[in-house]
Amino acid sequence: MWSDRKQENFPSVRSSDANNRLDADAAGRVSLVTVIGKAMTIKGTVKSQESLHVDGELEGKLDLPGHRLTIGTNGRVRADTTAREVEVLGTLHGDIDAQKKITIRKGGRLVGDLRTPAIVIEDGAYFMGRIEILNPEQRPQIVAAQQPGAMKTVAGA
Repeated sequence: MWSDRKQENFPSVRSSDANNRLDADAAGRVSLVTVIGKAMTIKGTVKSQESLHVDGELEGKLDLPGHRLTIGTNGRVRADTTAREVEVLGTLHGDIDAQKKITIRKGGRLVGDLRTPAIVIEDGAYFMGRIEILNPEQRPQIVAAQQPGAMKTVAGA
């Protein structure tokens, strides 16, 4: 079967490693990505410790701390989202809290309130909502209050 992926981009596995760990150099070049394909529909909360590419439908909540979310051209997402970076080529309805950057590509549609230190909206993209630009040192952090179960937000902590 034909593939446009180049073999040299994949990490090599050392045969002498009993645990099949990735070569240290290769681990820095490759990140893990989970793909939700065009034929998939997911409803509920998705928490992931790796990046996510959505080409199907997703409804609920997305929690990708420290990782990237990409909404592909066929992707349709209705979810509040927390991620390191978000790139929208399809449709996303929901509030986004991105630690690094949000990008809305040409043809992408994003409706929701955004909190991020950086944003890119290309010509031909659609956006409706509010944008709050934060400096990385201004990011609010959640800390436990003295009462059990109570939470408070502290800015600049």
